[in-house]
Amino acid sequence: MATVPPGIRLLVSFDRDQWYRAFTFILTFLLYTSFHLSRKPISIVKSELHKNCSSVIELATIASSSGDSGSQLPSLPSFHTDMDCSWKPFDKRNYKQLLGAMDYSFLCAYAVGMYLSGIIGERLPIRLYLTVGMLTSGLFTCLFGLGYVYNIHSLGFYIFVQVANGLVQTTGWPSLVTCIGNWFGKGRRGLIMGLWNSHTSVGNILGSLIAGYWVSSNWGLSFIVPGLIIAAMGVVCFLFLIEHPNDLKSTYARNSCQGKSFPTKSWNGINGQTEVYLQYKDSKTQAYYCYKDSVQNRKSYDTELLLPRDSVCVPMQPTVVVKRESEPSAISFMGALRIPGVIEFSLCLLFAKLVSYTFLFWLPLYITKAAHLDAKKAADLSTLFDVGGIVGGILAGVISDKLGKRATTCAVMLLLAAPTLYGFSMISEFGLGPTIGMLLVCGGLVNGPYALITTAVSADLGTHKSLKGNARALSTVTAIIDGTGSVGAAVGPLLAGLLATGGWNQVFYMLMTADFLALLLLLRLVTKELCSAKAHPISAVELKEH
Repeated sequence: MATVPPGIRLLVSFDRDQWYRAFTFILTFLLYTSFHLSRKPISIVKSELHKNCSSVIELATIASSSGDSGSQLPSLPSFHTDMDCSWKPFDKRNYKQLLGAMDYSFLCAYAVGMYLSGIIGERLPIRLYLTVGMLTSGLFTCLFGLGYVYNIHSLGFYIFVQVANGLVQTTGWPSLVTCIGNWFGKGRRGLIMGLWNSHTSVGNILGSLIAGYWVSSNWGLSFIVPGLIIAAMGVVCFLFLIEHPNDLKSTYARNSCQGKSFPTKSWNGINGQTEVYLQYKDSKTQAYYCYKDSVQNRKSYDTELLLPRDSVCVPMQPTVVVKRESEPSAISFMGALRIPGVIEFSLCLLFAKLVSYTFLFWLPLYITKAAHLDAKKAADLSTLFDVGGIVGGILAGVISDKLGKRATTCAVMLLLAAPTLYGFSMISEFGLGPTIGMLLVCGGLVNGPYALITTAVSADLGTHKSLKGNARALSTVTAIIDGTGSVGAAVGPLLAGLLATGGWNQVFYMLMTADFLALLLLLRLVTKELCSAKAHPISAVELKEH
C-alpha cells in the first residue's frame, strides 16, 4: 500500500472546527478588504478632478503674447483658464474645500450611522444585514463613477452619493468584528486581530492600484470596478458567511434527526429554559433517533424506554445535547459606555483615526503636489503607507499579547508617530529612497494604534468580565468605539482641506497635535496597567484570561 502524501497528512491533521475557523477568517478578511477597496478611489481621483494645468496656462500666455506682437507663429488653440482641464465643479480656486466637503459628507454620515449600525446589527441576522449593506454600497460606488460616464457636474449629486455610501458602509465593521469575535477566543487575540485587520491596508493598496490604472484615461471606471467587486463579495457573503460556531452545531443536530418516519415528542427542561435532545443508537441499523417529551410526562417517558420496541433499543451510551432557548438581551448604549475603558479608547481612536483617514484621503494628492508626480505614480507610491500599516498592526498585536498591555502599546506608538510625521512633512526635500522609508515607518506608527483599538481592544471590551458572559454586547461596543473614531475620520480630511490652502505644513501640525491628544487620553489607562504589573506580575495564565 502506497504511503499517504505529506500534504494530505497535513490537511487531515486539522479537525472540522479548525477548517471552518480558518475559512471564516479568510472570508471576513476578504469581505472587509472590499469595503476599503471601494473607499480608496476618491483619494486617487482627486488629482484628476482638479488637474495641475500650469503647462496649459503657459501655452495660453505664449499664444496671447505672440498675437500681440503680430508675429507669424502658427495659431494655437484658444485657452481660457485652467477650468478647461479640470472636472466641474472642482475647477474653481476653492477646489480643496470642495474636495474636503465631499470627504466630510461621507465620513460624517459614516460616523452617525456607525452608532446606529451596532445596535441594529445585534438585533438582525449578521449575514443578511451585511449582504444588504455590501450590495447597496456597490450601487452607490458605481453611481459616483457614472457621473463621469453621463457627464454630471452637479456638486449635489456627488455629495448625495457620498452620504448614502457612508451610511450603508457602516454595516461592515460591527458585523464582521462580531463574527470574528464569535469564532476566536481571547488567546493570542492581539496577533490574530492584527493579522486580520491588515485587510484595511490590503484594501487600500488594491483600491489604489485599481483606481490608479484608469484614473488618467477614464476615472469613472476607478469607481465602477471597485463597486462591482464589493457587490460581488456581498453575494459571496450571503452564500457562505457563518455567523457563529453554534450555527453549525445546530445544523448537524437537525440533520442527524431528519429523515425518520416516526413522530417525535418534545419536553422542556426546568422552567422551560432549555431543550434536551436524547440520542439513541440502534446497534443493528447504526441509525440515530431523537426523542423529546414534556416535563410533565417525564415519568411516563422513562417507563416508555423500558417497553419493548421494534425500532428502538435501550441506549448503551446516551448523548445529551443542551440547547439554550433564551439568549442574553442586547446591551444598551449607556450600558456599553459604563464598561471600563470604553470612553478612553473611544476618544483616543477619535484622534488616531483623524490622522489615519487624513492620510487615506489626502496622501496621493499631497505626493502629487509635493513630489511633483503624476496621479498614477502618486497612487502607486501611496500604497507603501498601507504596507507599513500592515506591519504596524501586526506588531502592535504581537507586542500587546506578549506584554498584556494594550494601552501602553498604543501610547508608545503614538509617541513615536509625532516626530515621524514632522519628518514626513519634509518629503519634498527628500529623494525617492528616503521618501519610501518614511512612508513605511509612518504607515506603521500611524495605523498600529488604530488597528489595535478597533480590533483586539474592541473585542476585549465587548467581552469584558463586567458583562457576565453577554457576548451580544460586542457589536454595540465595537460600534461605539469605531463610531467615535469615525467622528475624527470625518473632521480630519475636512480640516486638511481647509488648512492646505495655507500650506501643507499646517496640515502636518494638525496631525501631530492629534497624535499628542490621543496619547494624553490613554495616560490613565497606561498608569493603571503599569501599576497593576508592579503589584501583580502577569503570569501566563493571567495573560490568557485577560
